[in-house]
Amino acid sequence: MPRATTTSAPSPDKSGLHAAWLDLTTGEFKIATDARPENLLPVLTSLDPAEIITTEGAVESWRQAPHDQTALHALQHFCANRLVTELPSYHFETDAGARAVMAALGVLNLQGFGLAHTHSGLGPAGALVYYATENLCAKPENLRGLQEYRSAKTLLLDPATLRNLEIFESSRSPREGSLIGAIDRTVSAAGARLLERWLAAPTLDLKEITRRQTIVGDFLNHSPALIALREQLQQVRDIPRILGRLQNRLRNPRELGGVRDTLAQLPAILAQLGTLGGDAIAALSTRVTDLPTLRDLLNRALADELPADLQDGNYIRANYDAELDRMRSLTSDNKTWLSALEKQEQERTNIKSLKVRFTNNFGYYIEVTKANLHLVPADYIRRQTTVNGERYVTEELKKKEKEIFHAEENALARELELFGQLVTAVLDESVALAQTADALAEIDVLGGWALLARDWDYCRPALDDGDVLEISEGRHPVVEQMLKAAMGATSGSQAFVPNDTTLAIDDVQLALITGPNMAGKSTFIRQVALITLMAQIGCWTPAKTCRLGLVDRIFSRVGASDDLARGNSTFMVEMNETANILNNATERSLIILDEIGRGTSTYDGLSIAWAVIEHLHRHETRGPRTLFATHYQELTQLEKHLTRLRNFSVAVKEWNDDIVFVRRVVPGAADRSYGIQVARLAGLPLSVIDRAKTILAKLESDDTSVELPTPKVQPKKKISVKPTDDAQLSLL
Repeated sequence: MPRATTTSAPSPDKSGLHAAWLDLTTGEFKIATDARPENLLPVLTSLDPAEIITTEGAVESWRQAPHDQTALHALQHFCANRLVTELPSYHFETDAGARAVMAALGVLNLQGFGLAHTHSGLGPAGALVYYATENLCAKPENLRGLQEYRSAKTLLLDPATLRNLEIFESSRSPREGSLIGAIDRTVSAAGARLLERWLAAPTLDLKEITRRQTIVGDFLNHSPALIALREQLQQVRDIPRILGRLQNRLRNPRELGGVRDTLAQLPAILAQLGTLGGDAIAALSTRVTDLPTLRDLLNRALADELPADLQDGNYIRANYDAELDRMRSLTSDNKTWLSALEKQEQERTNIKSLKVRFTNNFGYYIEVTKANLHLVPADYIRRQTTVNGERYVTEELKKKEKEIFHAEENALARELELFGQLVTAVLDESVALAQTADALAEIDVLGGWALLARDWDYCRPALDDGDVLEISEGRHPVVEQMLKAAMGATSGSQAFVPNDTTLAIDDVQLALITGPNMAGKSTFIRQVALITLMAQIGCWTPAKTCRLGLVDRIFSRVGASDDLARGNSTFMVEMNETANILNNATERSLIILDEIGRGTSTYDGLSIAWAVIEHLHRHETRGPRTLFATHYQELTQLEKHLTRLRNFSVAVKEWNDDIVFVRRVVPGAADRSYGIQVARLAGLPLSVIDRAKTILAKLESDDTSVELPTPKVQPKKKISVKPTDDAQLSLL
């Protein structure tokens, strides 16, 4: 996200969830409303705001909501561990919000932004404007406009999916092992923020996706020029945030230095873009505006080395302003006079150790040591006694001190005046600078993806409005890179075994994947979801070929975790996430499910997993594209009766009761789970392994004639799959 500095204001009512978010450092300001809170909560979660503004008592009411109010509980969870500020509810009224927003933007109406004054998101937006104004003690000056976020134009990722797929952070660290850590090749702060925004809200606009893909391809075809371009981008400063600070009067000389350094790179950047060719890059380069007049002004006005504080002075270059040069010369001449005075007084008094010194508290004074006090002239005026001597002034010295102080004060005042003129000149070009910064951020992200595609042999995916998901030799973008780093392989593809995937809404809709633990089931299903996500943000993908019908939502239920603070066990968390998927998935969604039902008893879990599969397959001809990984071998029988379900397994090889993981996903069901062999690889004691083999043999043979000394295990029962009268399958 942009994410660390964003403030959001969620506000639910009977008509849905209304929200606004504002980043004062960049001026990004958006509002949204949706009748279904689950469509907006994923976006707010991905923004990861630093502070949340809401109505008084709202969080407590969400916490105490009935259990069937899942959206309110999700809102309460969203606010957990974040700074929450509560405001009176009248700050969230739509009419008041519209007036506050119009005043902040300096407009008479909101028609230019495509918004009606009755838009429900204006209430939270007005609350944000009020809160920002109170904290800045002034109206925020860097709001660049107001945009409406529409979930219908975005691929939605709920919080569980963001966590399960490790999009922004992994269980190991905030970046290492995450998708953004694997595909981030940006060299600028604005580029990094743009990548986060694209990942948080992947677009459903085919034209925009194609544009990004094309630019990546053009960059890829001109790698030497791209590398030179990226070296120049490294010198670009964070212009959106610099403009935000300048507009909100948080100013220092180095902010202007950042603008100067960025403008210095623009001619070379435009020249490099001109050598790359391609209509898409040409269109992008038109958004980069060279500002030679402003560049020349800042080069002439600003010193090479700039202080961090305006009060330090000396940030305006010599020979830029004649009046400032005159004031500085007075100061330097006075200091020369002081040096001459010291020498003169040493000769007059015959005190060789006499010094003319200065302190901030005392000003200028003549210092004489105790050994020479008998030589002090009568016209010296004693001011202070110290351990080592006395401090004196003379009438002449006091007069000169006033001149020096006035000269320094006047020079600093003149510098401040000139600095204000430079800030005004920069802000006069703020629109062009902001558009240029946006374009440079895109160049940064897309150029980084081009190098990613070159280094890891990614392909350009073909996206359309169809219903097919077809991946040839797909690879997990994160695991592949981590394997190469761990194994020291010369090529990432040598370390990772690729696999094919084919799903279609009306054909192979549901792939049921079996196989042992550690064989790669979870990696396989996650890589399909990540490749899909990468394709829909415009990135090239880790595969030989990829064809994808647009996906409206990606759902995942992976792993085991609890939420004890809210009273949810591991199994309850699993069921909550599964319920969210079944209640909100459409036929255009992509679903990955891993080990549904494993958190409860064998037959309860098997029954739930079976029913979930039937639910996803319930329509006669179509359903969401789904990858379902399981250890329940009994589920493989469903292929005989569910026409759009196919069995797949992760192949292994056996040798002397050992197994070798092949990592290949092949058609057909696995014959068994190989759990005991995997347990041996994990280091369980041999006595446990041998006993487990004995128990397994008895259970598989249904031989209960021999007593088992440890808790009795219910023998396996044969499962009937005869269709019932309502076309559902009987489990037991």
